[in-house]
Amino acid sequence: MKTIASLTILFLVCSLFAVAAEPPKAGEKAPQFSLKDGDGKAVSLKDYKGKWVVLYFYPKNFTSGCTKEAHGFQEDQAKYQKANAVVLGVSVDDQASHKDFCSKEGLTFKTLSDSDKKVSEAYGSLMETAKYGTISQRNTFIIDPKGKIAKVYVSVDPTKHSEEVLVALAELNPPKKDKK
Repeated sequence: MKTIASLTILFLVCSLFAVAAEPPKAGEKAPQFSLKDGDGKAVSLKDYKGKWVVLYFYPKNFTSGCTKEAHGFQEDQAKYQKANAVVLGVSVDDQASHKDFCSKEGLTFKTLSDSDKKVSEAYGSLMETAKYGTISQRNTFIIDPKGKIAKVYVSVDPTKHSEEVLVALAELNPPKKDKK
């Protein structure tokens, strides 16, 4: 019986490490992706060439932290537009859940379904939980207009994250001074 318990623990530990890949680092080329939004429309990183992309991974639609984080990004949409940036949220929830989440919470930016978990894995943003199973970890990547990772946030605080990202965008892409 002791051997079975030891093997079970070993399996669980190995499974956790298999999920916990390293996220790409600043300066590296951002992994390409194509995911569907709640309406079934494919959204790809290449669609936003020439723009800053805030790619944020979050655990689950309709949970309190994820809803707070999404509201923060929603409230700041005008600031992101001014910074030539788009916000894309990603979780492993299915398309219908994303559609309902955006509708119920009044989100105008895209949230994307990574139900096969491949994009979350490519961005080192998967974690295993007892309650929900394998879900996206709360990580964010700022991707520059040329497709390189400019900044990485791991395990963020959802209550103030949008503010942090806007500060970073201002530092990474300062406003152009008018020539006089």
